[in-house]
Parts: sequence; structure tokens; C-alpha cells
Amino acid sequence: MSANAPELSVVVPMHNEGPNVIPLADAVFRAFEREAASIELILVDDGSTDDTWERIREAWRGHPGLRGIRHDRSAGQSAALWTGLKASRGEILATLDGDLQNDPADLPLLFRQLQGCDMVCGVRQRRADNFKRRASSLIARLARKLMLGVDFADSGCNLRVFKRTVIETLPAFDGIHRFMPILAHNGGARVKEFPVRHHPRIHGRSKYGVWNRLGRGISDLVMVRLFLKRQIGRPTPGSQAALDPVRVAEQLAPN
Repeated sequence: MSANAPELSVVVPMHNEGPNVIPLADAVFRAFEREAASIELILVDDGSTDDTWERIREAWRGHPGLRGIRHDRSAGQSAALWTGLKASRGEILATLDGDLQNDPADLPLLFRQLQGCDMVCGVRQRRADNFKRRASSLIARLARKLMLGVDFADSGCNLRVFKRTVIETLPAFDGIHRFMPILAHNGGARVKEFPVRHHPRIHGRSKYGVWNRLGRGISDLVMVRLFLKRQIGRPTPGSQAALDPVRVAEQLAPN
């Protein structure tokens, strides 16, 4: 890492989240105004068809610590997340969703909880989701516990803070964002859970329905189960399987 690298890199995948870009960027930087840690915010536009990239450019002009990356096509949340993580420079990494249901104000709380462990994962309190989403999450949790033998209260919460060493042992695949705590635990990381807030979506529409949340999650679960069962030893840095290649169409460097 270079001498001027930030201490913390916050990575946010976004797809058709135009109205949420500027409020989210403002909230992330506001959350760390009184913190000693230096941060960069990496917004990854996963081939949006709305004005997400234009709003990222607008936010970039107002925040020196913001970086923007745009995929030339939509490759999915995991690919956008992985693009941002690979581009990050901090020794500590954080992730959250781009729909403002995760509260950026919780990031410093998770950051301070990182002492004594390698990864801190949010557990959404009083979830502001409809019954279908809550029920599918409960079923997925029970399935993960049954098939993988490990139980995390809210593996689907993407509000997380973790050390860079964690991603060095993770296999990169389409769906990794659903299983990061489990795979980190399998790789030997010390994983902790911490309660966080959850808000209703105000702008935009959810990208998830029954199939791509519950059905897709269970099909990924089978794949992860086979991976863990057939794994030889512990993963080592540089051994990640590649995601389907996606080209970065444009980038915005820190001002």
C-alpha cells in the first residue's frame, strides 16, 4: 500500500440507484467526520441503465475521497463488489448496499468492533422488509445451518467491516456476497456479529424476488457446500477462482 493510502475503503455496488447516490455518499462521509480514520468511498456502477453514473460523477466532484468505477455491462452484485474490493487501497475494508436500507452511520460502530477479530458483520434489527423477504431470509438461514454446519444470524446483511487479509482467502464467484461470513470463517477468520439499523427503501425498486433471493440463494448454497466438502486444506492468497470477466468502462480517481 502507498504511504497516502486510506485506512478504510468503503465499497458500494450500485445498479439503477440514481436517486440514492448523493444521499449515500453524503451519509458515508458524514459518518466519519469525527473519526480519526481516513477513508475512501468506492461506488461501483454495475452497468446501470438510469442516471446512476451521472450521479456518481456529481458526488465525485463534491467529495475528494470518492472513487467511481463503471462496468460496461451489468454483471451482478458479486462482480461489482469484487471489482471494488480489488480496486480498494485500505487495510480495512467495508461494504454496504446502495439502497440506503443499511445505515452508513453504523460503519464507525462496526469499525471500532474490529479489534480482537477479523470481520464484523451487521445483524439487521427490526428489518424494514416485507414478509416475503423476511421469510425467504429465515428459510435461507435454516438451510445454511443445516447444509454448512455453521450459523450466522444475518449472513445476507451486506453491512460489514473486515481486514484486507480476509479477502485473500475467499473464492471469487457469482453469489459470494451472500456467503462472505461463512467463507471467511471457513478460511480461519475470527468473525463477529453486531446489531445494526435497517431502514425502508425510499427510492428505486428492489432487485430481488422469490427466485433470485431464495431460489438462487439455495442453488448457491449447494455449490458452496460442495466447495467446502471438496476443499483441500485452507485457501491461500492468490488462489481465488475468477469471476466471469467484466470490463471496467470508466473510472473516477480521487480528486
